Amino acid sequence: MKKIWRVYLDTSLIVKITTALILGVITGLLFGNEASILEPLGDLLIRLLKFLIIPLVLFTLMVGINQAETGSLGRMGGKVFLYYIVSSAFAIIIGVTIASVFQPGTGMTLGNSEAVEVPDNPGVTSVLLNIVPDNIATAFTDLNLLGIIFTAFAFGIAISSLRSSESYAELGESVYKVINGLNEATLTIMKVILQYVPIGIFAIVANTVGSQGIDTLLELGNMVAVLYIALIAQVLLYVVFLLLAKFNPGRFFSQARTPMLTAFATQSSSGTLPLTLNAADNLGLSRSLYGFSLPLGATINMDGAAIRIAVSAVFAANIIGDPLSFTDMLQVVLIGTLASIGTAGVPGAGIIMIATVFAQLNLPMEAVGLLTAIDALVGMGCTALNVTGDLVGTSIIDKTEARKPKPAKTANE
Repeated sequence: MKKIWRVYLDTSLIVKITTALILGVITGLLFGNEASILEPLGDLLIRLLKFLIIPLVLFTLMVGINQAETGSLGRMGGKVFLYYIVSSAFAIIIGVTIASVFQPGTGMTLGNSEAVEVPDNPGVTSVLLNIVPDNIATAFTDLNLLGIIFTAFAFGIAISSLRSSESYAELGESVYKVINGLNEATLTIMKVILQYVPIGIFAIVANTVGSQGIDTLLELGNMVAVLYIALIAQVLLYVVFLLLAKFNPGRFFSQARTPMLTAFATQSSSGTLPLTLNAADNLGLSRSLYGFSLPLGATINMDGAAIRIAVSAVFAANIIGDPLSFTDMLQVVLIGTLASIGTAGVPGAGIIMIATVFAQLNLPMEAVGLLTAIDALVGMGCTALNVTGDLVGTSIIDKTEARKPKPAKTANE
């Protein structure tokens, strides 16, 4: 037994995760709904990853702020916001273009699709106000990432100010050492959790495939195929971005593949955040940058969701036999980009975004109900792309900061 455990520990994490994905698919297809017996193992993984989100975001960002020049924070923040807006717009353009070529939904009818109750869109103003929590404890218990980022910024800058003052320099340094120690302790816990990731992914994939089944995939296979073609096109665009920034794509994906596959299985950008932060550290990126950009990206930068909006709009228009005009497509790009930011951190954000675009274009809400049948299948790919886009943007921005990168760590570190 010890030998088996030793072999497991010594095996590369990416090999373990890939094997878990394959075995999960096979198990789901063989046992169908009975694979749901594995669901608790998958839930445990989600709980473990979420358990680390608050300390990772809080301590990483506070330490990063104290390792950076104050003036550079505003500059990096501006670059991060600009990248997220531009990449979301590109994602929707790619989604509309690919969907217009393949025309998913042509020849289908809505039939008796169930109506979907869509949550209200809170709007950009509400999201912006949500950045400043009215209660720090509530921001943590509700896992309000924007509120946690604000809290980390406020205390990180305060500690930095103490360290640079004459009166409280010693006190500020002591507090910083405690925060840095807690951050290292959190990273140590994450190394242990990483060993459970393959087991949790196996359980999640088996349960997802078993509950969805092959029938759903065949029924709406055209829609799923078109969406994944668009996702692949966006990844190729990321490669172009990396090459233009003179960042080695091979080096990037050697570290990004673990959070990508985990996001694919768990369908949770925020849940995958601990692994995304770990990948950024392995790539040698600036802690002060990725401690801010990745938690923010997990909340507002949703390139995969943006592509889903675009493909869904073309799909719904084709079902009712009224293909989108060029003007309609421009509206999808504009409204979809704003919607992907304006629904940040809201439960059911994917449905809200699609429904917002559908309402503006007078597309049938019943189509949203039809799309929920493949929610898990498309959610996997979209979430993986969301995480990839966050890491790509952080890597490119880090390159523009003219820093000398740390040597990349190995996959098992």
